[in-house]
Amino acid sequence: MSNTDLSKANFTDAQFPFTTLVSTNFSGANLSYAILGYANVRNANLSNANLTGAYLYGANLSGANLSGAILTYAQYCNTIMPDGTVKNTNC
Repeated sequence: MSNTDLSKANFTDAQFPFTTLVSTNFSGANLSYAILGYANVRNANLSNANLTGAYLYGANLSGANLSGAILTYAQYCNTIMPDGTVKNTNC
């Protein structure tokens, strides 16, 4: 699903574990409580996306745009953040 325009789509509770989503446009999408464990989300556009409660264990978000994204209750463990740092809040 890389390089796909999924802006403003509703993916509440969606299952994307181990999925390649490189450069995918999720701007304004609802990804609340989505499972993105170990997904490759490099360089994706997640601006203004709702990631409330999203499961991001092991996800690679390097280079992703998270501006305006809602990340309340998102779960991180070995998650590579857009700036390349690793977030382990819920390990």
